[in-house]
Amino acid sequence: MNNPAWRFEGNERKYLEEVLSTGFRAGADGAFTTRLESYFSDKYNVPYSIAFNSGTSTLHATLLAMKCGPGDEILTPALTPLMCGLAPHYTGATPVFVDSTPDTFLMDPIDIERKITNKTKVIFVTHMYGAVCDMDAIMAIAKKNNLKVLEDCAQCHMGKTSDGRLAGTIGDAGSWSFENSKQLTCGDGGIVTCNNEELAKLIRKIGGLGFKSLTAVSGRVRTDRDQLQNPSWDRFDEIGYNYRMNQMSAAVALAQMERAQDFIDLRRAIGLEYTDALCNSELLTPQRVLDGYYHTYYTFSAKFNGTNLGVTWEDFRKKYIELGGDGIYAASKLQHQEPVFRDRKIGYGETPIAVDLQANLMNFTTNQANEEERNIQIEIMKKTQLYFGDTLS
Repeated sequence: MNNPAWRFEGNERKYLEEVLSTGFRAGADGAFTTRLESYFSDKYNVPYSIAFNSGTSTLHATLLAMKCGPGDEILTPALTPLMCGLAPHYTGATPVFVDSTPDTFLMDPIDIERKITNKTKVIFVTHMYGAVCDMDAIMAIAKKNNLKVLEDCAQCHMGKTSDGRLAGTIGDAGSWSFENSKQLTCGDGGIVTCNNEELAKLIRKIGGLGFKSLTAVSGRVRTDRDQLQNPSWDRFDEIGYNYRMNQMSAAVALAQMERAQDFIDLRRAIGLEYTDALCNSELLTPQRVLDGYYHTYYTFSAKFNGTNLGVTWEDFRKKYIELGGDGIYAASKLQHQEPVFRDRKIGYGETPIAVDLQANLMNFTTNQANEEERNIQIEIMKKTQLYFGDTLS
């Protein structure tokens, strides 16, 4: 792959220079965190966006703002990175693991409804691999049971439902990550959006050390100098954490947001080409996209069926890499399979379909810089299929 710096050919350096030249103070156009939040709100057509230092802190703060705590249960998919169980655990609530559908690899609405109890507080949806969950079904379940919905869009910037609704804007709150591997990155960072002013205000306060002066739309701590220097001024009225995004991260994130569609278009191009290459494959079954939904291909995910044909997961990956492929990544272990949860008996929930998927999923890279790099990976895929006697499209 070419120099990864190709991802930062927009205004990243210009904005970083502005941060440094102003000594981390707001420049002529305002603080970069404010500019990022405003840009994100406009892009996603939501009134409130709050920038954070990671996509995990966004989840923790939002669940706290939703009043989750000891005695509550939070439904979260088993087939997702551990952070989606850690955030509920941080609040003192119990993560309840939900199974996947065998073809979309996403949270199964039927299993969601099956696992609701009188302790359930939130349905924590994770849009995996760039694909959007069945939000119509999930929102209907939430409404029926008076539950909050938090959407984790860390792997799904700009994913859409069939009627054009953006992932992250459908539930009560949406969370995004700007970690280095994500579709858009500032090294690390996150952002939360919501439509409710009181919820947004509380999310910002929890992520901003609990400063009294914070509001749904303003992360500015200081008011006027007289108040700041008044020994009687009450600064804090909420238990909070230091989860605020710094100005340099916000500067890079803003520049990335300005080119968001370009990045998504690149990933969709190879995702769709992989799909076409595997349309007749017996070895690999691509993740099914719900009818009319817009997949943004954080990665290209497919279920490996080779064991039935005498080919192992490891053999396929080894040959793919030998032929020059970028690599094939396994799905993260299911949350409750990880020692940190398993050994401490954190959470519960049987998920047989997710168990099978986790052992057999193959995730192919989609972060190629251009058509030439894409074509190389597609040809390597085809050569690997031919080596193992698979049927090409």
